[in-house]
Amino acid sequence: MTERHITRAGQGGDRDVYEYALLRVVPRVERGEFINAGVLVYCRAKAYVGARTHLDEARLLALDPRADVAGILAALDAVERVCGGGPGAGQAAGDDPGRRFRWLVAPRSAMVQPGPVHTGLTTDPQAETERLLELLVR
Repeated sequence: MTERHITRAGQGGDRDVYEYALLRVVPRVERGEFINAGVLVYCRAKAYVGARTHLDEARLLALDPRADVAGILAALDAVERVCGGGPGAGQAAGDDPGRRFRWLVAPRSAMVQPGPVHTGLTTDPQAETERLLELLVR
């Protein structure tokens, strides 16, 4: 049985609200099949936006033996760089964390797509990013 915690306003303790979305690889958009390949996490209270990715190449090639693995890995790396900000983020370098997260979770028709945005509570958004990667991607 899974333990669930319900909190009311002011009862969150030292936990902050965060938002997250899975990154999906859709090798053939017309078929609608996908594998989870990463997670994006945003916590406004901590000014944190982060991404962790992991591509299971064997699963990807089972969906599409002709998938562009190198191109998909480059796209996943770009997501991590945008989350990190700074010079590696390209045009998004000067944007605040919330704006970078919203741009990354905007719907798109590409091989790397964001899933729906979900919410949770955490004391450590960076550790939550790792936890979600292990739980939902690997």
